[in-house]
Order: sequence, then structure tokens, then C-alpha cells
Amino acid sequence: MHAPLKSLALFDFDGTLYLGDSFTGFIFYALDKQHILINGLKIVPWIKGYFLNLYTAPAMRKRLFASMFTQKEVIPIAQYGQEYAQNLSQQLNPILLAQLKQHQSLGHEVVLVSASLNIYLQPLCELLNIKLICSEPEIQDGKYTGQYYIDDCSSERKKSRILEQYNLDDYHAIYAYGNSYEDNEMLSLAQHPYMMAQTQTLPRL
Repeated sequence: MHAPLKSLALFDFDGTLYLGDSFTGFIFYALDKQHILINGLKIVPWIKGYFLNLYTAPAMRKRLFASMFTQKEVIPIAQYGQEYAQNLSQQLNPILLAQLKQHQSLGHEVVLVSASLNIYLQPLCELLNIKLICSEPEIQDGKYTGQYYIDDCSSERKKSRILEQYNLDDYHAIYAYGNSYEDNEMLSLAQHPYMMAQTQTLPRL
């Protein structure tokens, strides 16, 4: 007998399933204002360069993470991540959340694929009962080193991480949802891609 046909649904997070910037939001949720101010001043040239398009978004995210989280203890930050995930779960894009739940109701495998951090995305995905591929900070001796254990999960890296974990030949239909150029490679894997503000209607399931 043949195995039942499966479908795979890939969702970007920031700007797609969540309409805001969860990464910056988490910095202000988990860290005190004085720490943010002192360490933010150290990377002002980087911030200016980013807005002048001298640095890419992935490079800026890694620099910002290093500035804010280097040598921060994992356990208290992880606790903030749990709390932040609860908040995020109440602020998701209702249209895309309804689409995600429809995928689940049909038995489709749903994966969140994001450049944001597993610190809060992992507990969020547990709440939503979906899988996760995302950026993962490096930890040594119970503290964040300021580096990524797995590189920033955007653009081509999104595609390669998906292909590392999923054999797309196992799926008869692949859906992908994104909102920016960083999602183009992920959307190229799908027969049913959806780019916010460009695609007129959501894929029919």
C-alpha cells in the first residue's frame, strides 16, 4: 500500500504570522533600559549603517544580539522567553493564524521558519503545536556567547535548513508564506507560495 499523501506548510514569523518585529520587542521585554541604552550606544555606527543600507538585516541582527546578550545567563532569559511567547500568542496575525489552523485541521505538517530566536519561538511553537526552524544562539557555561550556534536563518539559509530536515519528495503539496526578500528562497520550494502585499489571495486548501 502507498503511504498517505502529505502536505507541508512553511510560515515565516516576523511580518507574516506576526506583524511586528519580535526580535527588537524581546530585547525591550527581557533587558533593562540602562543595559539597552549603554550597549545600544556602542553600535550606533552599525545602526546608522544599516539604515543607509550598508549592512544587511542578517548582519545587523547578529550584531544586535551580540551587543545585547553576550554573557547573559540563559536561565532568566529563557524564562522571559516563555513569558514573551505567551504574549506573542495573543498578538498573531488573525488571517495567517486562521490559515495555519486550517492546515492543521487537514493534517498538514506546519513549520515556522524564522530568522528570529528560539528563546521565545520554541515555547511559542509548543503552544501552537507546530515545528520550528530558526536562529539559535550559542551557549557556553550557562551563558550566551553572543554568537549564533546556527547561522541567521534567513534567505538561502532558510532554504538549506528546510532541505536538511525535510525530504520534499515526501510531500505532494508544499505551501509557503512570507513577507520579504528574505523569504524568497523558502517560497521557491513551494507549489503554493504566498507573499504578503504581493499575492492577492491565500492558497486554497
